[in-house]
Amino acid sequence: MGLPMSSNLQRKGFDLNVFDLDAGRMDQLAALGARKAASIADAARGADVVVTMLPATPHVEAVVLGADGVLANIDAGAVLMDMSTIDANGTDRVARACAERGIAFTDCPVGRLVLHAERGESLFMVGADDPTFDRVKPLLDAMGTAIHRCGAPGMGSRMKVINNFLLLTVAEVCAEAIALGTKLGLDIETMRDVTGATTAQNGQLHTLMVNKVLKGDVTPGFTIDLAFKDMSLAMTAAAEQRIGLPVGAAAHAVFGGARATDFATKDYSALLDFACERAGIAPPRLKA
Repeated sequence: MGLPMSSNLQRKGFDLNVFDLDAGRMDQLAALGARKAASIADAARGADVVVTMLPATPHVEAVVLGADGVLANIDAGAVLMDMSTIDANGTDRVARACAERGIAFTDCPVGRLVLHAERGESLFMVGADDPTFDRVKPLLDAMGTAIHRCGAPGMGSRMKVINNFLLLTVAEVCAEAIALGTKLGLDIETMRDVTGATTAQNGQLHTLMVNKVLKGDVTPGFTIDLAFKDMSLAMTAAAEQRIGLPVGAAAHAVFGGARATDFATKDYSALLDFACERAGIAPPRLKA
């Protein structure tokens, strides 16, 4: 997600200084005019807004709070905008550390798919005070088409956990439904068209799967391994709040089983192929 969003920023006139462990991603942004930073510290120095987009809570805390990290090098008066999907408790720790340093902070996790990010059509769930939101809004406008204010810092992360818990659980139900329909002899076009015309219509089947796995494409936009991480965030939050999530727990277990196989690094739409493999049937594909 970080690469297409950064690309949109660079194309729309923002001055980017970028760092990634994958040098190839930096090269793609440099081809658009961005400067390649030599380190996290180099990326943070001199920036008006430092944007982080990382896989999980430990990565965010290491990059932001580490000895050579963002907070050790960020300029006074700058903003830290974390766009990662992480444990809300981790977001709170980062927010407190920023407050102690007098650095403005906002959590702005991202909704929608990679294909939306490439088109500059992402959705953002923002936790921020008003002055900080006003400073980052031009960047959000350049990367997306929908901005939702969710409350104070930390509330964007909380909303993202709920959003991903819902969509990932629905994705597993869709995979099971299609596997069952295939076993019953229904063709995938019929299942797509009928469910798309009833209240069974949903983004996981009718946007995600028809653009990924049902075309035979399981290259990762969002891996099953990361999906398991996000489901785990929801299950942990539920345990902390003493709330039972029985259906979610079942879906979480399926993601856990899938990530123990070669499916771990595939796009999460490959849940369909995983369900079909368990059912002993060939996964359906849409006709060209």
